[in-house]
Amino acid sequence: MAEKIISPGVFTNEIDQSFLPSAVADIGAALIGPTLKGPAGIPTVVTSYSDFQAKFGDVFNNGPNGDSVQFLTSHTAEEYLKNSDTLTVVRIMGGAFSKATSVITASGGPVAGVSGDALFGADSASNAASSFTLETFTDGTIMNNQSPTATTNNILLSGSKHNIRYEVSNVNNKKGTFTLLIRAGNDNIKRKQILETYNNLTLDPNSVNYISKVVGDQSLTVRTDGTTKYLQLTGSFANKSRYVRVSAVTNTIDYLDENGNVRVNAASASLPAIGSGSHNGGFKGGSDGATGFDALGNNNGAVGGASNDTISASFYENIGMETQGFSLNASANAASGSDAYVEALDLLANQDEYDINLILAPGIIANTHATVASKIIDVCEDRGDCFAVLDPVPYDSTLSQATTQAETRDSNFAAMYWPWVKVPDSQVAGTQRWVPPSVVIGGIYAFNDRVAHPWFAPAGLNRGGITTAIQAERKLTQGNRDDLYDSNVNPIATFPGQGVTVFGQKTLQKKNSALDRINVRRLLIRVKKFVASSSRFLVFEQNTAATRRRFLGIVNPFLEQVQSQSGLSAFRVVMDETNNTPDTIDRNQLVGQLFLQPTRTAEFIVLDFTVQPTGASFPE
Repeated sequence: MAEKIISPGVFTNEIDQSFLPSAVADIGAALIGPTLKGPAGIPTVVTSYSDFQAKFGDVFNNGPNGDSVQFLTSHTAEEYLKNSDTLTVVRIMGGAFSKATSVITASGGPVAGVSGDALFGADSASNAASSFTLETFTDGTIMNNQSPTATTNNILLSGSKHNIRYEVSNVNNKKGTFTLLIRAGNDNIKRKQILETYNNLTLDPNSVNYISKVVGDQSLTVRTDGTTKYLQLTGSFANKSRYVRVSAVTNTIDYLDENGNVRVNAASASLPAIGSGSHNGGFKGGSDGATGFDALGNNNGAVGGASNDTISASFYENIGMETQGFSLNASANAASGSDAYVEALDLLANQDEYDINLILAPGIIANTHATVASKIIDVCEDRGDCFAVLDPVPYDSTLSQATTQAETRDSNFAAMYWPWVKVPDSQVAGTQRWVPPSVVIGGIYAFNDRVAHPWFAPAGLNRGGITTAIQAERKLTQGNRDDLYDSNVNPIATFPGQGVTVFGQKTLQKKNSALDRINVRRLLIRVKKFVASSSRFLVFEQNTAATRRRFLGIVNPFLEQVQSQSGLSAFRVVMDETNNTPDTIDRNQLVGQLFLQPTRTAEFIVLDFTVQPTGASFPE
């Protein structure tokens, strides 16, 4: 019924059409594989290649022949981060790996009944108490660097640029304060390389400078509930350090009284001793687990070990069933690393926690490591909002082997590329490496998204050029490219004057449809991510016409923008009484339908040349 107005006056109505959904956060790829250092099994975001190097390392001098090598994970991160600033990295380690620790000796006297050898930071000659414990974020033997005896200038025999040491200085018993330095593992007392400095720390939990508050004491652990993997957070204070967390603090509660005097004199004995510890401020206890992989050749990380033994790991073109120190044999999952890949993928399957649009696992070969490759595709399909790049075959395989592997798969959430390519190693001067396509394809996707949009094809001479590639494993003919493309393998072609180029954009879907093209699948991923993130603001709102208009006011402008940027030929969004019937509303559902016509790419250009006699007229 129309509003009834009796007396004259001015009437106003407020119509709020200013609702703005929060912008979709930066979305990048997930990169899974072994790294030199870093937290194992914990998805960690890096924002640049220098950030990746600081957290996960790069070159180590312990290849099969004692030479300098990198994991494919490092090469892939470098390629991808040239054109993107968001990458989620999951380090793979096998077996029961652990972090290195150092128990910081207290300045007080001995502890009754406790031998010095029972405390990492204790001098075996005196049963010293502990003040607090430092634990590295990085897992593995690479963090072990304690020396069994004093060395000139306090050099750690196993110290390196990849690990750390600590130093305690400026201990003030009257104030209950001290300074903690985190130093590079390869420095010495005369030329200190200080990475972090924490001044005026205390062991008083009621102080703002309490060591756990300033440095941080939180840790993440992978847990399992049924078949679900998740991360459990322990600790009370966010980590401020980039290298260590604090634990087992010997608290000195209310160290000073109201007059500023030491309340209990004996409490000063809990403060850490000045210096870098009887073991020169090093760490120990880190383990690489069942793999026994030791990047530094330190006899599997034993304290003081310097055997300079090498590892029997397969890198680059030598990758087979054993890849970069991990044998992904299904009969020995726990010891091989296969379980670690599956666990990482189970974590990434949680799309509410990890916002990714691409999964890369360089070193996983589809026809050799079939179980892990299938798991990658399954995670992408279950999430419905990310894409996988898989390598079909090892180096020195035939075209037939590549096509045969692709024909065993059927998914529009994954793609394969072939052949391998040779790239320069930017971290080892003058060295060139054979790498599988996934190492460089992630960078092609990132470049495509930076200069265009996800709904453009990451292929061709404009956006598919592999600028870092020196050459492909083999130069493909037109017939080779046709055979590969017919089997849904995207060719990596070589053109004179143009270099090595991605020349295909098919998914692994066997059925001919719009979704057998990468640009269409990635268009839907982008649209679904935007609509899903924006629609969260409507959950638990009233199911009324006003709420539906809010949805249309969000989605229509976005799709119009995609259409103007050549992503869609046409679209229509329906959310009204036709699909939100009383029965639907009574089931607490808000239903919307999006009809999309993706813009197709021109992959085949057909030109007719007609030769006509002299004097013939040309049709207009």
